[in-house]
Amino acid sequence: MGSTSAHNNEGLGRRDLIKRSAAIGLITVPTMSFLSACASSDGGSENKVEKGKKTAKNPLGVNETAQLEVVIFDGGFGQQYALDAEKKYQEAFPKAPKVKHRATQKIQSELQPRFNGGTPPDLIDNSGAQQMDMGVLVGKKQLADLTALMDAPSIDDPNKKVRDTLRPGIVEMGQFDGDPVWILYYAYTVYGVWYSQTALEKLDATYPETWDEMLALCEKAKKKGIAGWTYAGKHPYYLPFSLYPFIAKIGGREVLDAIDNLEPKAWEHPAVKAAFEAYYELFKKGYILKGTPGIDHIQSQTAWTQGKALFIPNGSWVENEAAKTTPEDFKMMVAAPTGLDKSDKLPFGTIWASGGEPFVVPAKAKNAEGGMEQLRIMLSEASSKSFTQQVKSLTAFNGGTDGLTLSTAMQSGVDALKKAGENVVNPRLQDWYVKLQKEQIGVAGIGEMMAGRATPAETIKKIQGFADAAAKDQSIKHYKHQ
Repeated sequence: MGSTSAHNNEGLGRRDLIKRSAAIGLITVPTMSFLSACASSDGGSENKVEKGKKTAKNPLGVNETAQLEVVIFDGGFGQQYALDAEKKYQEAFPKAPKVKHRATQKIQSELQPRFNGGTPPDLIDNSGAQQMDMGVLVGKKQLADLTALMDAPSIDDPNKKVRDTLRPGIVEMGQFDGDPVWILYYAYTVYGVWYSQTALEKLDATYPETWDEMLALCEKAKKKGIAGWTYAGKHPYYLPFSLYPFIAKIGGREVLDAIDNLEPKAWEHPAVKAAFEAYYELFKKGYILKGTPGIDHIQSQTAWTQGKALFIPNGSWVENEAAKTTPEDFKMMVAAPTGLDKSDKLPFGTIWASGGEPFVVPAKAKNAEGGMEQLRIMLSEASSKSFTQQVKSLTAFNGGTDGLTLSTAMQSGVDALKKAGENVVNPRLQDWYVKLQKEQIGVAGIGEMMAGRATPAETIKKIQGFADAAAKDQSIKHYKHQ
């Protein structure tokens, strides 16, 4: 498919190839809300340990004899990096009992009752499919303000505050309204379209920069028995990792800001329409791996590393998560989303990169100072390098790669950030409104469209309805770009 029509699509320059088709219907998604009841309990505050004495070695005033409890999401990054940092904590506070550590994938279902009862852990890696809704947690005042951590001296240079050692945007991501910092995003994630350089070389192809080039490459792969794309069909909120920056590239970052702000008709913008129609074209032309809507993130990644599909939307954790099935000669790479055409507002290279793996200290944690100190340790150069070596991902610490030999995947991420320059976008919908992003936009909206059960027009209408309902919902706190 290489032809281009003169049809202008309201200034977007992309031909309208997709015709409306009858929808089979959208699935009903069970609600997985983080109940507002978590804010109703006043218990737990009397259980807080006494604060310790602040010293040069203990700037946060950690109680040296109090136990620290940490819960880690056991996902793509594993838990070893946290265990290693906990050993350093134990060395710093030898009088404290052994750190109570737990790794789980069931963050919400296991921790919600503890929030309800006022007895949460001291530090939580709030990630994964069962991530607790950060917007709700902040709105209900369930999180401790991490400003003390941000202003504490860093491990490596006591003359430099922790906040001054972080990558651009990390502090701002943890803020929802005003100055307080509620979340520390530990990993620095590059989102985009992941591929095997080896697979492209076998097709005598390069990464496509326009959508016509993308379609032509997918057609070439299809003739070789290879699908163009796959994705986490059971978790289709992975699709925005490439779809959202694609929308921004077409229409400008202000389109994503309007979506984040829940503005009326934000999803009806021509850039959204063009992007949805382009992705739907992948389905219509049979360029998506058969069975994709029924597989999860691990199955889709495995199919991809097995060479069954060229491209997969994902984040930089995928290298570590898919390591066991990745061939040695795979040459894993990431690139910014393919653009639409020359009329795009932002240049090729526009990418989504931001903090990932959100850590929080509950407001009612017994040992909140200990939880913050554990984060301070994790934000040292040594811990950052350890994380990068173990899981092939950058951290929030602005550095930590000196002297390291980077994999092709990590190097491509660094190169992608360099190429993007100022054209790095950071959508906040998934931070501010988890249910809206995952269950409604992701599963009931985009997921149904990519499975062929709804057209782009029907999907946009449905998603706009979800966004409008969220905007009117007075039971949730609303946030806006400042």
